[in-house]
Amino acid sequence: MSYVALYRKFRPAYFSEVKGQDAIVTTLKNQIRSGRIGHAYLFCGTRGTGKTTVAKILAKAVNCEHPVDGEPCGECAVCKGIAAGTLLNVIEIDAASNSGVENVRQIVDEVSYAPTEGKYKVYILDEVHMLSTGAFNALLKTLEEPPEYVIFILATTEAHKIPITIHSRCQRYDFKRISLETITDRLRELTEKEGTDVEEEALRFVAKEADGSMRDALSLLDQCLAFHYGEKLTYEKALDVLGAVDDGIFAQMLSAITERNVTQALSKVEEIAVQGRDLTQFVADFLWFLRNLMLVKTSDIPAERLEISRESLDRLKAISEKVDLNIIMRYIRVLSSLSADMKYSDQKRVLLEVAIIRMCKPQMETDTDSILDRLRDLENRSGEVQFIPLTAGTPGEAVLSSAPVRKQRPVREKALPEDIQKVLSSWNAIKETIDGPLRAQLNQCKLSINDDDVLLIVPLNSLTGKILSKDGTMDKVKEIICESVEKDIPVELSLLKQGEDFGSSYVDIEKLFGDIVVRDDSIVM
Repeated sequence: MSYVALYRKFRPAYFSEVKGQDAIVTTLKNQIRSGRIGHAYLFCGTRGTGKTTVAKILAKAVNCEHPVDGEPCGECAVCKGIAAGTLLNVIEIDAASNSGVENVRQIVDEVSYAPTEGKYKVYILDEVHMLSTGAFNALLKTLEEPPEYVIFILATTEAHKIPITIHSRCQRYDFKRISLETITDRLRELTEKEGTDVEEEALRFVAKEADGSMRDALSLLDQCLAFHYGEKLTYEKALDVLGAVDDGIFAQMLSAITERNVTQALSKVEEIAVQGRDLTQFVADFLWFLRNLMLVKTSDIPAERLEISRESLDRLKAISEKVDLNIIMRYIRVLSSLSADMKYSDQKRVLLEVAIIRMCKPQMETDTDSILDRLRDLENRSGEVQFIPLTAGTPGEAVLSSAPVRKQRPVREKALPEDIQKVLSSWNAIKETIDGPLRAQLNQCKLSINDDDVLLIVPLNSLTGKILSKDGTMDKVKEIICESVEKDIPVELSLLKQGEDFGSSYVDIEKLFGDIVVRDDSIVM
């Protein structure tokens, strides 16, 4: 006898064997026990979650000669005939290849004939969303009022494509993705029955790759066992067969990107490509790694909820302490866009390398996320060194010094106006009322005043100056400042010229001669 794939060999024959769909199974068993069997069912859900399997079990249960607690007995002639596919009462139709009006009219004609064996004639229409509009219309009347001996079971992975007129005539059941633990337990059970030696970590990895599909999990396990026939299936071997990469690669890649090390990051891409790994799968797994990192950083989620081991959770916590949350979220957005683009591209590696460079070099981008990333980078480096102009005899050159240098400031003889003092005293509180991106720009500015008592906002870099120069931005800032002190205060944006230094060209009113100490709540003269 030829080999039978695991997902076919271990397909559930009873409701009790169906994993991960307890609510649906309980409801159907109760209907059979009570005799309240519907005439039309709509099974919705992603691939491999048990839609067709449950439909076949339901077909057996309603026709079984000796049902036990809503379950088919599996021993009577009807149950054996349905299991062998020889009973004509259960008709399984692939709607993808029988999608026309004529195919549905043939079904409509057939339902007028009573079943030769059993109580019900059951039609299972798989991938029913593939029916044409005309076919759906041809099915409507029969689906609404079929003969009492006919049951329709419609199965689909794309419920949104089913007309509302079909929805309203069916009992809808949504099959959810099966949990990682449920799939792992099922794989462990089956490998024990097969007498196969498999590492627990390998089982969890296969279950994770299946993405909620029991059928996919069994197919992947079958593939791994065939490749390493007669050997113990380890985590490393499963990684090798399925073309996936270890989580350590993601940590190394993230480290290279956050350190702006393009060479090292691209070397990792080269390493993955040389090993023959699927780049689309790599991006999907990297996204999942960043998602887990984001959740670890924002909330105290147990390892089970993240579907990772305790050791992996500890590693993620250590990594999360070194990476800013906003940076993680920018990377997630870049990779999400990349994942969508790679599905339809023949140059997956090129797209991946471009995305890696974009993440390493935010200065290449003009979106808000990248600008904020660049500002954070500047803030991190602002305290490291100080650039000091040389003498006039060497224009255009600069030296580095870690020692602060006192600069000459123009002397201002008259005192600060009272309104300006109010702004200074609550400047930090004012900025807190402003939305995040604009607040980040104002944090890169200094306050000054001109001879006409106009409050000046002076950006310390050209990028911030360009952002604040956009139409309406300064009007918004002025409005917030005036509302905070309940007075109309003149506020202007003043940009530094090329090579100009704030300390030598403007009065720093926050630290005017050291005579005024600015606090959040007061000004001490």
